[in-house]
Amino acid sequence: MSLRGSRTTSTYLNWDAATSLVLKLSRDKDYKFSLLISIGIYMGLRIKDILKLTWCDILDKDQIDIVESKTKKHRIITFHPELKAHIKRSYCDMKITDPAELVFINRYKTKSICVQYINRRLKDIMVKYKVATDGKGISTHGFRKTMGRRIYENHSGSERSLVLLSEILNHSSQSITRLYLGIKQEEINDVYRNL
Repeated sequence: MSLRGSRTTSTYLNWDAATSLVLKLSRDKDYKFSLLISIGIYMGLRIKDILKLTWCDILDKDQIDIVESKTKKHRIITFHPELKAHIKRSYCDMKITDPAELVFINRYKTKSICVQYINRRLKDIMVKYKVATDGKGISTHGFRKTMGRRIYENHSGSERSLVLLSEILNHSSQSITRLYLGIKQEEINDVYRNL
């Protein structure tokens, strides 16, 4: 959480860098953070909603039906096959015995891990694995932006992609989605470069 009145920005990750990071973390047996990033980039949920997930919610499922904490809006999210397989592998690798347990439970098994801890670990992970973040910090919200940028780029930056993203991210307008993804600033920068 930032100080009141301060301006913070979290960037998105390049898709290939994000998926590579997921694999590297899993290889290094950091299953929890590998899965956290994977769920973040494939589902585009806010961290508060991710931390509420139990294994029963996501294990061997094709989709999840969720009411977002912030907006109270209903979303149905279909699991990408890679995410579905990663969830299954993580469940086995982490040797989970209680499927009703929170996916991102703390070491005392009393509640979910906290956002501040996650953000501190993410900074360390980005340094350790040399993941470029364009000079901006990465936080839990960066995974939601990573998914958004992936959708935008997969649809060649079309207006249709902005319409879809506004709906998926529950933004009230496409202009908010443009700001959110940093598209508006990129367009402004291009204007200056092309004078």
